Amino acid sequence: MTARREYPSHPIVGVGGVIISNGRALLIKRGSPPMEGHWSIPGGLLEIGETLLEGVRRELREETGMEARPLDLIEVFERIELDGSGRARYHYVVLDYLCEATGGEPRAGSDVTHVVWARPEELAQYSLSSTATRVILKAFEMAG
Repeated sequence: MTARREYPSHPIVGVGGVIISNGRALLIKRGSPPMEGHWSIPGGLLEIGETLLEGVRRELREETGMEARPLDLIEVFERIELDGSGRARYHYVVLDYLCEATGGEPRAGSDVTHVVWARPEELAQYSLSSTATRVILKAFEMAG
C-alpha cells in the first residue's frame, strides 16, 4: 500500500541529494505536485524496505540520470503545507545528503522537466525555497 501524499494519515519520509561538482550544485525543476514548476533539490519519497542512502541514490538516478555516492547528512527538516482549514495537506520529513557524482550525464528524468548546474551566486535566479537555498549553501560549505 502506497502512502497518500495529499492529506496523509502520518508524516512521509523524503530523501534528497545535493551533488556538488566543480563548484556547482545540480538542481531540478519539478514536473508534478506538490512543487510542480519549482526548482529544487533532486529527491523523493523513501520506499518500503529501502535504506536512506539507497533512496538517495535511486532518486538521483531516476530524476537526473546521475549515479552518486552520498557522503554526509546535510540537514533534516519538515515540510508541512496546511490547507485553508488548517489541515495538513502535505507533511514530509526530509533528509538531504551531500553527494559525490560517480557517473552518468545530467538529464531530466521522472517528475522533472529541467536539470541545471548552478554556482552559489546563481541560486537566486532559480527562485528556490528558503529551505532549499539554505541546504544547498550548507552543502557547498561542507564540500569546501
